[in-house]
Amino acid sequence: MAISDWPVTERPREKLLQLGPKALSDAELLAIFLRTGVSGCDAVTLARQLLNHFGSLRRLMGASQHEFCQAKGLGEAKFVQLQAVLELSKRYMQQQLQRETVFTEPALVKKFLSHTIGHEQREVFLLLYLDNQHRLIASEPLFMGTIDASPVYPRIVVQRALAHNAAAVILAHNHPSGVAEPSRADRAITERLTQAMALVDIKILDHFVVGDAEVVSFAERGWL
Repeated sequence: MAISDWPVTERPREKLLQLGPKALSDAELLAIFLRTGVSGCDAVTLARQLLNHFGSLRRLMGASQHEFCQAKGLGEAKFVQLQAVLELSKRYMQQQLQRETVFTEPALVKKFLSHTIGHEQREVFLLLYLDNQHRLIASEPLFMGTIDASPVYPRIVVQRALAHNAAAVILAHNHPSGVAEPSRADRAITERLTQAMALVDIKILDHFVVGDAEVVSFAERGWL
C-alpha cells in the first residue's frame, strides 16, 4: 500500500505538521527526506531497511559517498542533498551560538557538537574558541585520528587559541564506538591542556565527549 493510502494520522508528512518533528521516528524522518520508495517498497519501509543496513542513523549520516550510493534507494543526488542538509544544520546552530553566551547554553552546545562530529566514523578533536563574553568566535576541528584515537598536541591547541584571540575555549571530541563515557586518556589530555592553556591565560570551560545518544560534559561531572 502506498503511503498516500495510509490513514492521514500515520503519514509522516502529515504527522510532522500536526505533532512536530520530535513525534516522528528516525525512519519516518528519513522517509520524508527520501520522498519516495523503490519498486515494491514504500519510503518508510525503505528508510527502516537503510537504518538496519547501516546499523544506526549516525552511521548512515556519516557514510562515505561510496558507501551511501551503494545502498538500495540511494544515489549521488540523495548524497548531495544530505550533505547540504547537514551543513545547513551546522551553520544554523553555529550562528545561534555566536549570538549566545555559550557557557550558559550547554544544551545548545551539545546539540551543535552532535551535529558537527557525532556522525564521524573516526575520532575528531574539535575546539570552540570563545571571546571574553563566552560567545563563539569560531569552531575548528584540529586533529583527526583512527577509528578509536586522535593524537592531541597541546602546543598546537595553544597556538590556534592565540591565533583566534580566544579568551576561553571548549574542547570536544567524538567516540566512534558511540559510547560517550570519557576514558582515562580523555581525562589525562584534558589535564595537560588545562595546564598548557593556563600559561597563556586562556581558560578551558568544558570538554564534551560525543557519543551516539549522549554527550558527556566534564564540567557537569565536576572534572573542570
